[in-house]
Amino acid sequence: MTNPVYLALDVPQLEPALDLARRVKSHIGGVKLGLEFFCAHGHHGVHEVTRLGLPIFLDLKLHDIPNTVAAAMQAIHVLEPAIVTVHGSGGRAMMEDAKAAAANGTKVVAVTMLTSLDDRDLERTGVSGSAHDQVLRIADLARTAGLDGVVCSGHEVGAVHDLWKNGFHVVPGLRPAGTSMGDQKRAVTPQAARDAGASVLVIGRPISRAEDPVAAARAIGATL
Repeated sequence: MTNPVYLALDVPQLEPALDLARRVKSHIGGVKLGLEFFCAHGHHGVHEVTRLGLPIFLDLKLHDIPNTVAAAMQAIHVLEPAIVTVHGSGGRAMMEDAKAAAANGTKVVAVTMLTSLDDRDLERTGVSGSAHDQVLRIADLARTAGLDGVVCSGHEVGAVHDLWKNGFHVVPGLRPAGTSMGDQKRAVTPQAARDAGASVLVIGRPISRAEDPVAAARAIGATL
């Protein structure tokens, strides 16, 4: 992959989203479309972004019984996504069925733990151990289920890479040095994540909300 940066295009209006993607397309490697975008614009919106000629990462975080997740995966074949997410906490059978139902050429990756959560949040939901422990547990389960890789924070990607050296590791919630953390609790810089073994770097607000998104995307690329 020449450019590992995927722009998180999590904005509610389609035309501003397309305009932003057009402006920065020369400085990114792909576009991540999340739940907000998909619920607002559906297949039509994805097709419009696809026309820009960039790989599409559908961050839908599918999480349901195996049969339902498999059916959902089949329903998005027509969109030809490069990457799709499922929640690793859905279990091995769900992940196996998701991968079996995915289109050829689509990487299915498991969300290990949201980057907005920390150890205390885990404890409140009844999960024992640290965030680091939980991420490694889900990563190992995803590997044995036959998925392509996982989504994890920059704090865990090095350990995940050691566990799964040929995996495809997506790191979201990145914040360039000197920028606001926002609602992220376990963020690192894009360079640190890349150096630790990240395959894809998902970056949203540091580009989309910058005064000059092109300059911001270019500056991030220069650190890699």
